[in-house]
Amino acid sequence: MSVTESLKACSSNSAGLVIPTTPLVHFLERVQETALSTFGESQFDPKPYVDMSLKFDLSTSEAAFDKLPKSENGSISVEHLKGFMEKYLEGAGDDMVYVEPVDFEPEPEGFLPKVENAEVRAWALEVHALWKNLSRKVSDEVLKRPELHTLLPLPKPVVIPGSRFREVNYWDSYWIIRGLLASKMYETAKAIVTNLIHLIEEYGHVLNGARSYYTNRSQPPLLSAMIHEIYHQTGDVQLVKKSLPSLVQEHHFWSSEIHKVTIQDAQSYNHTLNRYYAMWNQPRPESSTIDKQFASKITNISEKQKFYHEVASTAESGWDFSTRWMRNHSDLTTLATTSVLPVDLNAFILRMELDIAFLAKVTGDESTAEHFLKASQARVKAFKSIFWNSEMGQWLDYWLNDSACQEPQNWEACNQNQNVYASNFIPLWIESFYSDTALVKKVMKSFQSSGLLFPAGIATSLANSGQQWDFPNGWAPLQHMIAEGLARSGSKEARSVAEDIAVRWLRTNYVAYKKTGTMHEKYDVEKCGEFGGGGEYAPQTGFGWSNGVVLAFLEEFGWPHDRKIHC
Repeated sequence: MSVTESLKACSSNSAGLVIPTTPLVHFLERVQETALSTFGESQFDPKPYVDMSLKFDLSTSEAAFDKLPKSENGSISVEHLKGFMEKYLEGAGDDMVYVEPVDFEPEPEGFLPKVENAEVRAWALEVHALWKNLSRKVSDEVLKRPELHTLLPLPKPVVIPGSRFREVNYWDSYWIIRGLLASKMYETAKAIVTNLIHLIEEYGHVLNGARSYYTNRSQPPLLSAMIHEIYHQTGDVQLVKKSLPSLVQEHHFWSSEIHKVTIQDAQSYNHTLNRYYAMWNQPRPESSTIDKQFASKITNISEKQKFYHEVASTAESGWDFSTRWMRNHSDLTTLATTSVLPVDLNAFILRMELDIAFLAKVTGDESTAEHFLKASQARVKAFKSIFWNSEMGQWLDYWLNDSACQEPQNWEACNQNQNVYASNFIPLWIESFYSDTALVKKVMKSFQSSGLLFPAGIATSLANSGQQWDFPNGWAPLQHMIAEGLARSGSKEARSVAEDIAVRWLRTNYVAYKKTGTMHEKYDVEKCGEFGGGGEYAPQTGFGWSNGVVLAFLEEFGWPHDRKIHC
């Protein structure tokens, strides 16, 4: 079988290509599993255990771990496990050290000129100051002894999301950069991009995050959008020139055999679209104990591997987890993300194609510009034929048939997912769509009657499943993309709807901040001033993309003197 054939994803029976993890990750997973058994399930978070580093080499640490006294049932006491961890392991996050951002000013010149309200400006400056809290660099110890760390070496300082997310995360970085640009922190923004380019050079794609256990998957591809925004603000042609080969390489990764699927439309025209597809078929190391628990009711080994592959592919989507990917909305083991052509992923790849065409033109590379412009035009056609639902006025995810090996698949209307998700409106963020006046009007009306807009923002879905990418949670990136697309359309009415979304979101962020003293990862859209919940870990604070969207919204829409900020 050729490499191409082996990579080809027959999603009904194969977990495809697997990129192996490291012996260190395997060992830390053993520590994680023992910790769950020893410390108990109450508020147990598995991720910190695989984020720890070793004080001694792996063989010494493993030997000491294997010698720990065990009771008759094989368990290790709290005292002995704590003693081992103190002697042999560094704390999670200890290999990331604080660094002062080079371009931070307490009140930058020209900061948020449209914010007239003194109370809102004071809050915005506090949010701006949070960049200092989230600024880190990889410690020299990681560079000296990388084999002792799951953290990957990076050339430049980083901005982390916050809380349990102690490393660079891919798609979070776009909204962090939008906030940094509002904060006039151009060097910090460029450093983030330099780190992500470094990951492409090392691994062939941007990893989900800068950890050795993330090499088998990516995340929503927004690097080109980051570079486009930085260029728009700074005019840095050198950054564009340096980035272009990596952006082309990233596009190649997302166009590879495992990610692409051909669909034949009703007019017998073939369209190539893309899906999430992790290169992994075991429990995710950062959530290993959770994944094993869910898989415990699956007896067949290949079915178990298929489930683990779907879980990792869902993590690649950034929407982990949501009914959007589940065949049965009440059963997580029915995740089938590799059988979905997602509207938003394809919108991000369309944006990548448009960005590369634009950036190539900036550098004078006309042939690359022409190639990617043609690719973007083909994808716009695919959106119209495969995703667009004229009756609903939305773009809908497309479910593949189980026989994914047989290509092209024939498009069937019944394979569109007619449930309402915020992702159905993400294409509005892309110029190809927000520049179409009639289309914007139709989609805006659909959005207004969709049931997604609540007092405190846009709900992720209408399904209250207990998963974090479902109702009643609202997430900063979704608010931002939908509002920005509407605002950029040129329609006064659409801009008014966009501002209404921003005002609701800013109010809930402000009130929650005043109540809790922190910014949150997600919010409850039903209740102004309440943060979100659900999912597999406790609600997180910090928080990179929430801070970025607050600053981006205030830069775009401002805040008048007389508008109240309280709920």
